[in-house]
Amino acid sequence: MPGELKVDEPADGVRRLTISNPSKRNALDHPILDAIAAAVNAAPGDGVRALVLTGEDGMFSSGYDIGDIPADVFPQEAEKLVAHPFTSALDALDACDIPVLAVLPGHTIGGGLELALSCDLRIAADTIKLGMPPAKLGLVYSHTGLRRFIDAIGVPHTRELFLLGRYIDTAQAEAWGLVNRVVPAGDLEAAGLDWAGQLAAAAPLSLRGNKQVIRALLAAEGDVAPDVAAELIALRKACFVSDDFREGVAAFAEKRTPRWQGR
Repeated sequence: MPGELKVDEPADGVRRLTISNPSKRNALDHPILDAIAAAVNAAPGDGVRALVLTGEDGMFSSGYDIGDIPADVFPQEAEKLVAHPFTSALDALDACDIPVLAVLPGHTIGGGLELALSCDLRIAADTIKLGMPPAKLGLVYSHTGLRRFIDAIGVPHTRELFLLGRYIDTAQAEAWGLVNRVVPAGDLEAAGLDWAGQLAAAAPLSLRGNKQVIRALLAAEGDVAPDVAAELIALRKACFVSDDFREGVAAFAEKRTPRWQGR
């Protein structure tokens, strides 16, 4: 059964988008990602002044929903999920003129962590873990995604997350700048709405202008050369048809140690 994105307006000028896929720990599937992109793109035109992105049932998101893809179409469907609707959701968040706050009530893993990092601000419950498991799945992460982490937390911490497949607690995440604020789990909703209310009450022209300047400054470091980008994309595509990626996903689902083959 596919997940859904629940939408409500808990305060004046604030729209909340809640990821709901409880049977899969709020994994990101096509309907959820398409709904995020559509909701983020529509919000400014609806008069919304701040967005909140959160998760249901004590979880933010466990990442891409790739565990149940049939074996005969696994490479194509896994790559399609990661390459299209996920990228569209990230692009919508990147381009959004109004502020977006991620409120993290539970574990925030893999693609779920990049989704949260694409928001302007992040508040987390003090009980959660954050992590990046590609090294434990046989996945080559996108160069655009890795750039996002490098911009946010620097090269050493990005290496630690991705090369060790680290899961970190919120104290470490706050020290790194991966989250902006950590609060007791029972206070999270109130803290999130407090920040969202402050964002909604701020001068729209200022917020829009400052977001535009920040985007321009981040982009000023320059894009990867087209031939290098093509090489990195080919490397990533190759991982989707590898035996190791299939084994990594199967081992993760079966809660066992993967048996790597290096191919």
